[in-house]
Amino acid sequence: MNQFALLHITDSAYCFPISEHEIVIRLRTARDDIKKAWIVYESKYVIGESQRKALMKRELRGELYDYYSITLDLQDTRLAYVFYLYDGEDYYYFSEDGATADYDFTKGYYNFFQYPYINNADVFDKEEWLSQACFYQIFIDRFCIGDEEKDKDYINLKWGDIPNPRSFAGGDIRGIINKLDYIQRLGCDALYLTPIFKSPSNHKYDIVDYFEIDREFGTKEDLQELVKDLHGRGMRIILDAVFNHVSEKNDKFQDVVKNGRKSQYYDWFVIREDYPNKEPLNYEVFAGCKYMPKWNTSNPDVQDYLISIATYYINEFDIDGWRLDVSDEISHDFWRRFRKKVKAAKKEAVIIGENWHDASNYLKGDQYDSIMNYAFTKAALDYFAYDKFDAEGMAFKLNDILARNSDTVNDMMLNLLDSHDTDRFFSEVHEDKDRLKAALTLLYLFPGAPSIFYGTECYTVGGYDPDCRRCMDWENTPEKSLGELIRRLSDIRKKGRFSFSGTSIYPSEDKKLLCMKRHGENADMALYINQTDCMGQDGEIQVEPGKYRLFVDGGEVI
Repeated sequence: MNQFALLHITDSAYCFPISEHEIVIRLRTARDDIKKAWIVYESKYVIGESQRKALMKRELRGELYDYYSITLDLQDTRLAYVFYLYDGEDYYYFSEDGATADYDFTKGYYNFFQYPYINNADVFDKEEWLSQACFYQIFIDRFCIGDEEKDKDYINLKWGDIPNPRSFAGGDIRGIINKLDYIQRLGCDALYLTPIFKSPSNHKYDIVDYFEIDREFGTKEDLQELVKDLHGRGMRIILDAVFNHVSEKNDKFQDVVKNGRKSQYYDWFVIREDYPNKEPLNYEVFAGCKYMPKWNTSNPDVQDYLISIATYYINEFDIDGWRLDVSDEISHDFWRRFRKKVKAAKKEAVIIGENWHDASNYLKGDQYDSIMNYAFTKAALDYFAYDKFDAEGMAFKLNDILARNSDTVNDMMLNLLDSHDTDRFFSEVHEDKDRLKAALTLLYLFPGAPSIFYGTECYTVGGYDPDCRRCMDWENTPEKSLGELIRRLSDIRKKGRFSFSGTSIYPSEDKKLLCMKRHGENADMALYINQTDCMGQDGEIQVEPGKYRLFVDGGEVI
């Protein structure tokens, strides 16, 4: 047995409560190393009196590791446990002391694993609407011009022309309102908007005033109308919170520029001298952007200010949550306070971080609900666009991604193929429509919530920012096949109400098919994708080269 691969961490994605009396236990082993795994458990205060043994299930299979899992329903939640493993030849116990041939349960209080007590406040509740949602992301300036009476002097890009970093095309909130019927027909029931606040740029990630809607996009009345209309349709909306940095034109930073250390806002930023200077740069900024000074989010006054912005838009406009820009560069302390205040303002408001990498430390129920799942994005690119993975490699990668987080978090991840910060996926797959369709099918049926970037349904192309932010082509409405596919995938999600539990992702025996099966409240589904140039087969299911097949409750639907 490969003891180096064994891993279990209490109070983590390997051990987490899902109710006041249920807990999920996960164990990592080397791939194909263990034949059977059991958990031996009891109350830590009655050692040896009520010991129970239960067989664990291999839930996930990654490139290097297998992940065994079990859900325990406990009467006494003061849990003590060890693992009992069989590698085909020998049996081992696995405790805090590692793998051993025997184990002294009478002295177990020194070295068993434990979850001391399930406190209700520590149960990370799943936000059901997020886990079942289908998102449509909109870069507002390029989506639709709705207010034809507004001042258009700022517009310098003819609609449909290729944008540059300083292009303004004129899209606005009124344009989104006018297209809600269209978005709803696609099956999307949640909007994610890039920033809407007063800013000199087209993207609005350099905010001057968080409490004002940028005049190019509309008014507070427009936002109120948009939210009310969405909610009347049973739809949701999340806004983009830029709390890592701000525009240099913000009044707080300008006060520091004027007064230096004497400014009451000096400690609101991270400045190394008496006054902020650009040459040489002596204050912290976003990336290398000297016009975007970084907030000092360890400062309680800054925390109060930024939290007041978040709760203002919940209380005044009834938005349904926040996407957090550059969230991994902001203090954990801030996000813990932020979560409590946001959830107090609206319990079902969701918090989605922009963390491009493993964010498990942020996803324990005290900070975010989920993140933008760029790990899924990269896996999809490696499989569908770059041919770095075969079906087996893709299955392993997806399982390893799922193993990072708890079941609760996996059901709430915001999965995406592309966004305003990436090349368009359709361009990455060299405008291969079949590959885009297969990728969309995987996106919609993978655990979590799918998010499509506006124009995906029109086969929009584009390279890296700003080319990915092209204008929506309203003259060329979506081809029926792609628009219909997206709507049908949304309908399947809504019908099935799938959850992470009961998900299986694996390669076919001939390693040509990527296979995914999921169990839902109302339906079961099975997806088979063939990205090879040969016929692939899983059991009796055959899939032609470059194609995919989808079955719901045993009947083929796509």
